Order: sequence, then structure tokens, then C-alpha cells
Amino acid sequence: MSISPSLLACPRCDKTPLEDTGDRLRCGACDVNFPSVNGIPWLFAEPQAALGEWRGRLQFALQTLNHEIAGLEHELKNEDIPGLARRRVERYRKCVESHRKKLQKILRPIDVQSLQGNYESYLALRTRLPSDQGLNTYYANVHRDWAWGDEENAASLEQIRAVLHEHAELGNVLVLGAGAGRLAYDIHTALDCTATVAVDFNPLLMLIAQAVTRGKQVNLYEFPIAPRALEDDAVLRKLAAPQAVDEHFHLVLADALRPPFAEGAFDTVVTPWLIDIVSEDLTVFAARINRLLKKSGRWVNFGSLAFASPSKARCYSPEEVKAIVAQSGFSDPYVSQATIPYMCSPASRHGRRERVFTFAAYKERDVDRPGRHRALPDWLVTGKEPVPLSPSFRQQAMTTQIYSFIMSLIDGKRSIMDMAVVLEKQRLMTREEAIPAIRTFLTKMYDDSRRQAGL
Repeated sequence: MSISPSLLACPRCDKTPLEDTGDRLRCGACDVNFPSVNGIPWLFAEPQAALGEWRGRLQFALQTLNHEIAGLEHELKNEDIPGLARRRVERYRKCVESHRKKLQKILRPIDVQSLQGNYESYLALRTRLPSDQGLNTYYANVHRDWAWGDEENAASLEQIRAVLHEHAELGNVLVLGAGAGRLAYDIHTALDCTATVAVDFNPLLMLIAQAVTRGKQVNLYEFPIAPRALEDDAVLRKLAAPQAVDEHFHLVLADALRPPFAEGAFDTVVTPWLIDIVSEDLTVFAARINRLLKKSGRWVNFGSLAFASPSKARCYSPEEVKAIVAQSGFSDPYVSQATIPYMCSPASRHGRRERVFTFAAYKERDVDRPGRHRALPDWLVTGKEPVPLSPSFRQQAMTTQIYSFIMSLIDGKRSIMDMAVVLEKQRLMTREEAIPAIRTFLTKMYDDSRRQAGL
């Protein structure tokens, strides 16, 4: 591993430094080995569980593409498709097939090929994703970062500069939630950094960032939602960095809420488009940032403020953000706000302008260490504890049983009315209640089947 072990700590127990064994990192206290993915450290608290989860996600994504291709081939069997539309769909099918092969090549280090589950199994058992991020949620950002986003990338870097002193020395820099890595790359190559560590939890984004920042060209398709012209529905992009990075630029795969770094390891922590999308309350997350910084270290935040917490009290305004930062051991933040372009692809009719909120604040004092973030209970993470039979689980189990029972009644002969009679005989609900309930359920099943078939 090229990253300095002194910067790293175990994401399970916080022990530092980790032992570098060449192809992996090891925590002696936990007796846990942390593997690497194509040389990128894989520093999740439960490394094998996280690796299995991501393999499942990636395999499901590839099988979804296979399913889409099959749907397009089925659509092309319709002889009534007009000539121009047929040529467009045929071309799109070839692009999706090429895209699937390109993704398979990029994802070889994850070893998704070893998984044997079929599409239906992964559809039923797809793993839990944060509500704001799936495998493809930020895929378009890859093209913005490394193909068509010169204006946006320059505007983002300019906002970072706006909150820094001229000729500021950033020292050791940590970029949490780096995505496909362009802002981290620009900070490292354009500003005065000793070393830069870019962290994200999405291996597809990190593998692309690794290839591009090392000077390779990656060819991938962009699929705009609202294409500008006939052939803009699938555009082959050449992803490339202006120049390769030096040996002081590092990538780490990890959870930003369990950052695998020693306390006080960094002079600067940058959080781009992050503080309003993490599941943790800002008051706790700010304390995590504090612990990562050296005394007088700098926290730089960049992005819009679009908190989406279920609790309205935690959907903070800019004024509240400034107050929370100042109460978390930092100086009063210096703020710059500007309206910049956001995701304005030259091939898409979509695109917007965002009012971004950038601040810099210096660490003035230590704060109490926040508890370790627990995204999931142990019975889910380890798989060894009994699954609790909670009231909500009981309710969901009953609902699932009813749905399964309805599906078992589909034999090509029974009507909705007939099924309602059966549910009434089973004393599950009255016939009057059952008819609209069955119709609603089957409507959803019908819509889903057409959507999956590409109809």
C-alpha cells in the first residue's frame, strides 16, 4: 500500500497504525485483514460483508443491463416500429451491450463473475442502499468529472479557492465523499498539498478515478435522460485527466461515517456535496471532522444545502450550519456563496444551476469523541445473531404472506373476483375489501413486469 500507514486507523476499533503486509492492511487488535481492490485499500468495518454486499450490487447492475438488452431485442421484433425509430433502438441496444462489456472489464477487481445468482434472485434480495445513492445514482458525474465538465469543474475549484487564503498550504488533505475524484484531483494538482487522500464507498467510481488519474483513458457511454438529438441517447465518452497525478495522491474505499484514519492525521478535510446527504446528524458529523484534524487544521465544505432528514428540525439552514460548525470546536466559518452550473451535459436537455454554500473553518479545540457510527444492527452485519421478531417485522411478514397467497392464486383461470372470494373464505378480508386491494397489487405487478421487459 502506498498510503502512509501513520494516517490510517482501524475502522472497527480505531487502532493505529495498521500493519502493511503488502497486498492488504491488518489490524492486530481486531485480528482482521482489510483487502485491497486493484491496490485501493478496502477499509470498511466489516470488510468481507461490505465486499459481498458490493459484489451483489454490481452483479445485479450487470444483470439488469442484460435484462434491458433482452427487452430491447423483444421490442425490435415488433414489425410496426417505424424505420427511424428502429434504427435508433438498434443502435441503442448495441450501445447498452458495449456498455455492459466495458463495465464488466472495469469491475474485474471486484470479482463479480464469481457470483452465480440469477436476475430474479438479485431482484428479490437486492442489498440495502442509502436512499440517496445506488450504483448508478452518480454515474453521470463520471462524465462531468472527466469528459465534458470543464466549466463546472473550474467553478467548483474556484469556490474552494474563494474560502482559502491566497497561497494557502493545505498539507495532508482528506476528501470525504470524493465520488469519481475530480475535485480531489483538482485540489491536489492546483493547490499546495503535501498529500491527498480521496475517499468514497462506491468501488465503480473509485476504479474509474484510479484509472483516469493514473493517466489512462477510459471509454464509457453516457445515457442522458433527455437527449438533445437522435444519437444523444447513448454517447461514447473518452474519460481522461489533464495529466497523471503524482505518488502523493491516494484513493481509499471506506465509509465516510466510519473514516479509517488516525485522530489528527490531516491538516485539511474537504467535504464536497456531503454534509446534507449523510444519514448522521450534522452535530455528530462535525465532531467526526474535528477529530480527524490537527490543531488549527482546516475544514472546507462545498456543495448545496439540501438536508433531507425525516426530522424537520435537522434540515438545517445556512445560519444553523454556521452555528453548528462554530459549536463543534471550530472558528466561525468564512462563507462564500455562488451560483454555478450543475450537471449540464452537452448531450442533454437537462441541467441546472446550483447555489453552492462553501465555507472554511479552523479547528480551535478538541471536542468529545462521537460514538462509532452504527448503520445497521449486529444481527444484520455479522449474520450470526437471531433476527428479532419485531412488531413491524410481524406486520411485514403478514403482508408478504398475503401477497404470496395472491400470487399463488394466479393460475390463468381465476379472475380478480374469484380471488376475492378465496380471500374472504380464508377470513383474510371481506370480498368488498379484497377486490380493490387485489386490483391495486396486480396493477403494480403488471406495471413492474412491463417496465422490466422494457415495454
